[in-house]
Amino acid sequence: MKVRWFTAAPQGADETQSAANARKEAIMFAVIKTGGKQYRVAKDDVFTIEKLAAKPGDVVSFTEVLMLSGSGEPKIGRPLVDGAKVTAEVLEQTRGPKVIAFKKRRRKNSRRKRGHRQDLTKVRIMEVLASGQHATAKPTGEGVKAAPLRGAAAGGAGRPFGTLKAAEGGKPDDLSLIGGVGPKMEQALHKAGIFHFWQLAGMKPADVAKLAANEEIGPRVTREEWVEQARELMAGKPPRAKTDRDRAGG
Repeated sequence: MKVRWFTAAPQGADETQSAANARKEAIMFAVIKTGGKQYRVAKDDVFTIEKLAAKPGDVVSFTEVLMLSGSGEPKIGRPLVDGAKVTAEVLEQTRGPKVIAFKKRRRKNSRRKRGHRQDLTKVRIMEVLASGQHATAKPTGEGVKAAPLRGAAAGGAGRPFGTLKAAEGGKPDDLSLIGGVGPKMEQALHKAGIFHFWQLAGMKPADVAKLAANEEIGPRVTREEWVEQARELMAGKPPRAKTDRDRAGG
């Protein structure tokens, strides 16, 4: 296939509004570069990329556009397409699946196991813009619409930490929505007098250190950011793990 190289119009050149709109409608997809990776994107695509310094609801622009394609010949950059950009709405900050790195040295009685979850950002493509075009699409606000959690997760905001002999109202919060808390760990927290998110959210460093000294709980409370996760849940944010998000919204 023969590829033609497009050049941007000279500065100061006039372009009618109808011609600009026609060119905008012709652009079907773009190839962008972000986080050291390349992505083929089009309007309304939702995908996950390497973490961006943005909050849910923010609008970000990708200016490293390697290629534009529409109804005509593709426009390929050298290495970037001049003036082109792609706008996207940040939907959420999330993390990828856990990856286990295990290292063993033979006959050295040495083993090391570490877990890692990559920080990621989920975005929705709003517009693919060529040189001279201006963004017109507005964010949907989906990123800031947090699904309310069932139970007493939203109650107790601002309360100081304190242990309880039993759950308030006879019904504890679903602490397993916190990443790293499974059924057995949830039982250990109940045994330690912790039944609600507000208890974890109200912890001070001294309280966290005391909880980490518990043999059944250990340093996971700090390593997996239980206090921060509890505060996020109380603020109405979804759980960090996708399986927990599906369970919370069900």
